[in-house]
Parts: sequence; C-alpha cells; structure tokens
Amino acid sequence: MSHRSRTAALLTAAATLLVGAVALTAGPDPAAAHGTPMTPGSRTYLCWKDGLTSTGEIKPNNPACSAAVAQSGTNSLYNWFSVLRSDAGGRTVGFIPDGKLCSGGNPGFAGYDLARTDWPLTHLTAGARLDFRYSNWAHHPGTFYFYVTKDSWSPGRPLAWNDLEEPFLTVTNPPQRGSSGTNDGHYYFSGNLPTNKSGRHVIYSRWVRSDSQENFFGCSDVTFDGGNGEVTGVGPGGTPPPNPTTPPPNPTTPPPNPTTPPPNPTTPPPNPTTPPPHSGDCMPVFKVISAWNGGFQGEVMIMNHSASTWSGWTANWTWPSGQSINSLWSGTLSTSGSSVTVTNAPYNGAIPPEGTTTFGFVATTNGTNTLPTVTCSGR
Repeated sequence: MSHRSRTAALLTAAATLLVGAVALTAGPDPAAAHGTPMTPGSRTYLCWKDGLTSTGEIKPNNPACSAAVAQSGTNSLYNWFSVLRSDAGGRTVGFIPDGKLCSGGNPGFAGYDLARTDWPLTHLTAGARLDFRYSNWAHHPGTFYFYVTKDSWSPGRPLAWNDLEEPFLTVTNPPQRGSSGTNDGHYYFSGNLPTNKSGRHVIYSRWVRSDSQENFFGCSDVTFDGGNGEVTGVGPGGTPPPNPTTPPPNPTTPPPNPTTPPPNPTTPPPNPTTPPPHSGDCMPVFKVISAWNGGFQGEVMIMNHSASTWSGWTANWTWPSGQSINSLWSGTLSTSGSSVTVTNAPYNGAIPPEGTTTFGFVATTNGTNTLPTVTCSGR
C-alpha cells in the first residue's frame, strides 16, 4: 500500500540561513517528537538555535545549554521538539515529579531541568498581547495550556508545580502556518501575557493531544522588562543567528499570509471535534553525526506515522551544494547527478506504526555543507 510522503525542511547554510537538523532520542518514547514553543522559545528550541553550525553539528555557546547537553547529549537538541511523555494523558501533579517539569519527566531531557540563571531569555512586557508560535513538526488536534511562575519562584531552584499560577492562556486546535515537518512550521494564536509581573520568570507549557495519550512540555525562560519578544543568550556573543523567516519585530502584529487572510485566532475552528488533516505518513529525520574538513558522517531516521506496518520505504533528496556519498549502510543507494534515492535493506524494510529505522552514510563536501530537504514514503 502506498503512503503519502512528508517533506522535512532541515539544514541550510548557516552563514545566511537558519541551520537545523532533527533526530529522535532513545528511551521510553521512541516514536514521537512533534512540537515545542517557539515564541516564547523553550529551552530546547533556543538552545538548538544557539548551537547551530555550518557543518550541521550542534555546539552550544550558551553555558546553560552547554550544561544541558553535557548531561543529556546533543540528541536532545537535534530532537528539540520532542519533550514529551507518550503516556501522560493530561496528567500533571503527581505524574510529572517536582523538579522535572521542564523535561516532562523524560530522562532524555533531564539536563533542561537544571536550575540556572543563564538560560536563553525572551524579553516581554507584562499584560501585553503576544503572538505565540508553537512548532507543528507533526500536526495533531489538542489543547495548549500556558502557565507563569509565581512571584515567589526563584531561578535558583528547579521548577515545581507549586511554583506555577493557574493557566493564563488555554487554546484548543489553533490555526497553523507553514508545513508540518519543517523547522519553521507552527501553530499560531494570540493571548494576553500575565499582568503585574516583573523580572525573571518561566512560562510553562503543556500540549495535550486529544487523539492520543501523548503530551508535550516546555519551559520558556522570560523576563518582564518591557521587551517585545527580543531573545538574548543565543548564538556567539548571545545574539541569535540570522533567520529569514523570523516574524516581524512587533510581536502583536500577526505575520502576513499572501494567499489566505489568517482566521481570527480568538475564534474556535468551525468544528472543534474534527481533527485537522494529516499532512503525511512518512517523516524523514536528517542528522549530522560528525563533520570534518571536506566531509561528514550523516544519518537519516525513517518514521512511520501511518496506521499500518510497512514492508519497505524510500527516501529521496537532492544535494544543494555539490556533496556526494562515498559509502552507505543499512540501505540501498542509487544516484543520478545530485539526486539521491535510498531504499530499505532486506532486513529493515518492515516498520510498524509509530516505529522507526535508520540508515547512515559518509559524504564529501565542497566548502559549505548546505544540507538537503528529505522526503520519504512507505509501502
């Protein structure tokens, strides 16, 4: 049976574009990884931006991000959108332990629970209206909850449930902009920030899917100092890398959509019981394992988001800057010029629903290692 393909927009040249790559973590949640706050940015999202390099490797500059990676590994940043529990089912207090809220109790992200004062920081104005963005790496229906820390909270201790006020914003099935499975695709909605806040706080988020038990968690470090969404503590010298898709400077103005006017984000979808359409069943995930002058080792993970087991799969991409593969394992390679096709090996074609497999390769580069957009399909 043929399955639709999903395009994953991944790494681009770091000198001019936002660079990125994604990969799944090993551990108790092997099948998912689908979203995290982008505005205000979560710790994993901003640390991912902080560490982007021209080779596709992630090397944090921010000291808190470096400490988190030292504890949890770089997979936690290649997989920046996957702070989740597959068995949460909307549970909070007593399920996610105090001190582990930022990781959602997921051991693969324990480094992001560290109590530090030097996490990347988003500057906000108390009571202002903010355009929130939340990654839609995979598109699912559900409800988003946003909390803020009490005035008694201190960044010098790990976050606990008692540190949070009641949710100041709840949104169900918001609209989305950009393609699922890309670094810049996101849900968007507007909401008023808490009033009478000043100084350092955490905005804590939960995304509770309505079509499964899977829940996502995120800590966004903010300071209420009259800012308009500026980010500090990211990139060399604390400046975020350039991103041509960054929203306009005024976060209270919805981003333009040249083809379709955005719906009123305060109006619920016409039928909130109907899940949004699924954009594809196969998700490819590209990762740079290591890089050196003139070459790198890469890996692609194939994820089955369909409801049936596949007997085989195919991945395709076109090299954008003259790269070529020297050797490949756990797959069958064919090339035509800069076009690459990889099909399954005899032993890794069968992938169950929400299962994964990987293949790896060694490639040569000529200068800038601009990494490709990968598509895949199952059968």
